[in-house]
Amino acid sequence: MRSVLVLLLAAWFSVAGSVETRDPESHFFDQTFGDFSEELENAREQGKKGILIMFEMEECPFCHRMRARVLNRKDVQDYFKEHFLIFTVDIEGDIEIVDFQGRPTTMKDFSFKQFRVRATPVFQFFDLEGRPIKRGRYTGATRDAEEFLLLGRYIVEEAWKRTSFSRYKREHRDR
Repeated sequence: MRSVLVLLLAAWFSVAGSVETRDPESHFFDQTFGDFSEELENAREQGKKGILIMFEMEECPFCHRMRARVLNRKDVQDYFKEHFLIFTVDIEGDIEIVDFQGRPTTMKDFSFKQFRVRATPVFQFFDLEGRPIKRGRYTGATRDAEEFLLLGRYIVEEAWKRTSFSRYKREHRDR
């Protein structure tokens, strides 16, 4: 019996360890010149559901955890890249960008003044008009890649129009 348990555990770890991973910088995030009004046009032209911005800061351990355990997974990258243009914004950054309305600002002001980001990471989904999607904001690291994928489906399926993400997770736990 004990040897069977050892074999089952070994098989589980080999399957769990076989998830394909890739660098999130080149496979999850899109490159941008920092003009989000232009990126909206790109998202519409490409038939995306919207834009996802990860608000982060360099010394954030939860941001690093998301990059190392979730955003580096091929299945996560493929799903999100199919449906969204995805960008990062450094909440402490002084780099000038253009907001969704075409106004120049800094990353710091975009984060804090426009979207009241105070903790990181914050994943904010935007519609194709540049408006934050109602119930489309997730603060903190997700438990795992499956929860992050569920968050993506919650937005893509427009479940946010009828229920909270917490309720959606309970309803779709075994999906």
